[in-house]
Amino acid sequence: MMARLLARVCCPKALPQAPRCPPESVAARAWSHGPLTAYMPEAIAFPGPKDHQGLYKVSVEQGDTFWGALGRSRLTWITPFHSVQDCDLRQGRVSWFLGGQLNVAAPDKVALIWEKDEPGEEVRVTYRELLELTCRLGNTLKRQGVKRGDRVTIYMPPCPLAVASMLACARIGAVHAVVFAGFSAESLADRIRDAQSETVITVNQGLRGGKVIELKKTVEQAVKQCPGVKRVLVSMRTDSKVPLTALDVPLEEEMMKEDACCEPAAMDSEDMLFLLYTSGSTGKPKGLVHSQAGYLLFAALTHKYVFDYQDRDIFGCVADIGWITGHTYVVYGPLCNGGTTVLFESTPVHPNPGRYWETVERLKINQFYGAPTAIRLLLRYGDEWVKKYDRSSLKVLGSVGEPINKEAWEWYFRVVGETRCPVVDTWWQTGFFFTGDGVYRTSEGYYQLTGRLDDIINISGHRLGTAEVEDVVNHHVAVAESAVIGYPHEIKGEGVYTFVVLKKDSGYTEETLAAELRELISKKIAKYAAPEYVQVTHRLPKTRSGKIMRRVLRKIVEDKASELGDLTTLDDHEAVQQIIEGRKRLVEGQKSC
Repeated sequence: MMARLLARVCCPKALPQAPRCPPESVAARAWSHGPLTAYMPEAIAFPGPKDHQGLYKVSVEQGDTFWGALGRSRLTWITPFHSVQDCDLRQGRVSWFLGGQLNVAAPDKVALIWEKDEPGEEVRVTYRELLELTCRLGNTLKRQGVKRGDRVTIYMPPCPLAVASMLACARIGAVHAVVFAGFSAESLADRIRDAQSETVITVNQGLRGGKVIELKKTVEQAVKQCPGVKRVLVSMRTDSKVPLTALDVPLEEEMMKEDACCEPAAMDSEDMLFLLYTSGSTGKPKGLVHSQAGYLLFAALTHKYVFDYQDRDIFGCVADIGWITGHTYVVYGPLCNGGTTVLFESTPVHPNPGRYWETVERLKINQFYGAPTAIRLLLRYGDEWVKKYDRSSLKVLGSVGEPINKEAWEWYFRVVGETRCPVVDTWWQTGFFFTGDGVYRTSEGYYQLTGRLDDIINISGHRLGTAEVEDVVNHHVAVAESAVIGYPHEIKGEGVYTFVVLKKDSGYTEETLAAELRELISKKIAKYAAPEYVQVTHRLPKTRSGKIMRRVLRKIVEDKASELGDLTTLDDHEAVQQIIEGRKRLVEGQKSC
């Protein structure tokens, strides 16, 4: 059904001496090609700067002038803004483009490329066609009772209707909350309830890595826990029919009934555009609010200038739309710039480890943006899978979601980019505040971030709060207490190591408990959150006040038992020694399997 609708609408952690990027930045290299105003026309508003460094100085010293000119030029305003910003970071007040009204829309221009799960079956959607999809879907939402300010949860794989769902919400003034289509029913339900969504949009099934994923069934289980949900709009990604419940609405059928014109709502610059959930250290998902104008301008500018995006380029960000990278560099950034963006539905190794590079060759991708986890995975398969395909179209490479290690960076730059493509790897946050990140300073004076030192684990770019996992583990009938620690993983960046204290006479073996906990965590959170190691211990190391000494556990898990540091507050030194011996036994046992 999705295909038929499209056919109708479309007409027939890092090391101290990690390498530096090439000394000439992407932006600086691009500016060397001609006059400053040729690369950034808005620069005519800034008298004085003649190069990249001069323009950068203006952006820092005359921020209102810089961002005001770019905001007026890059965004289309229904009502012009009267003030560029009103920001006081000490008070947490951040407002941009005050008084302005706009809507997220794009002119009738280039295309989306939907790179489906099976290679060679891509679908191209022009801006006009995407606009029609968006308007029909927006009118469908309005007919279903969705109003300005309402929250709409989207649980879909990367596909044109998922993008249209996001844009349709933005067009009518609703707030979208996209949930990664790999989360369990429990995790989805948590996010639906927190967002107070009355509407959910999903598909009957997803396809990923050659496997069928029953997304509709997951939604059905989730909405049973969400009495506030009034409707579920179901798109047909595959031809497999699914039974519809009283809440279900066949999305394509309803869209066909609607007009292809939907007037965009005029949104204030600080109105909410979308909610996106991230893991927090308390275990409860945090819904982060992104507003209209400031986010859109940043997305557009970073997409264009960080990646040196030019007209007619093909931008290939392989992130899922369920994450902020997918929102910004698959959807909003490229579309704000009238660019061509790739929606990647599959995995890096389906049907073989050359999938990324075959896609680059076939689609002529110019900018490739991926995660270090995937780069580390593909590195293990050797250079031949890369060199098999023509990558001459590539101009810029990007790394996102987690720190990239030296070996992966060098392979990415040397083999994939043939030493001619700069690697963009950005930390993003600005300002002065305590972040909890570790950092090295190299002998050359460069600072290199190694990742979070708090209770957040970054698994293949997915942020996961340890408290969230511990909450699930502690619900097991045999578990009295637990502690979850992240540890370095050569492929995923970080893995999950779980320490468990059993209830008296539980009768569970370590192997049986590990299997049940992995299944439970996969169901309650997601498969990627399942622990690689589950170690049963008699006691956890605690201070005399009863607090778990997580830094001690982290050192043990990282095989740094000789660096435990000050243990004067530890109430039971024998417990630490038992844990060290238990870890050695567990790790060696898994290696021998």
